Amino acid sequence: MSLRRIVTSVIFSLLLTACGTEQQAKDRHPNMDMKQAGNRTEELLDATLNAVEPPVEWGYDTSNETACSTGLNLPTGTTSVHRNRYVSTRVSEQRRGNFFGVIQRYWEKQGFTITSVNADRVMPTLNARTPDGFALSLGVGAIGNVWFAGASPCASDSDLTFPKGTPDKPGGPKGLPDLVPRHESPFWSSTEPLKT
Repeated sequence: MSLRRIVTSVIFSLLLTACGTEQQAKDRHPNMDMKQAGNRTEELLDATLNAVEPPVEWGYDTSNETACSTGLNLPTGTTSVHRNRYVSTRVSEQRRGNFFGVIQRYWEKQGFTITSVNADRVMPTLNARTPDGFALSLGVGAIGNVWFAGASPCASDSDLTFPKGTPDKPGGPKGLPDLVPRHESPFWSSTEPLKT
């Protein structure tokens, strides 16, 4: 299995965990369609990335959707929309804790609930849920790449729109993006621990 598939599988499984069948039953938004859900997910990811100071370079990663079902695996006519971003700025191992701290404090300030923290030294993750049922994740991949993911609550089926630059969507590049972080930041890429 390729490294890309492993990373994608990990992200997908995290999002599925965040939007399991019991949670899906609680988080249905019959007045929200998939287009609105996708737009809201993008807004949450935009705002999260805008909270990072100094700013980092990032790009749109692949997106997908998961049909929601009942506990008996029956379709509900609703779908969870998943959107992903990758950070192309290299965040050094010495600065990852600071990066995660910035995001956790921002999410908490917005009233989001931190649902889990995995403090693994190589591939840490941070997961949160918004009051309106959206799941957000921050993690580090096997190649040291930082990624963000968002998943909507179950929304009524509809057409979708995508930001320009979304891979394999209108106006976006073909194929999978290069996830290797190639931009350097005097702050985030530094291997010097921050002095407290």
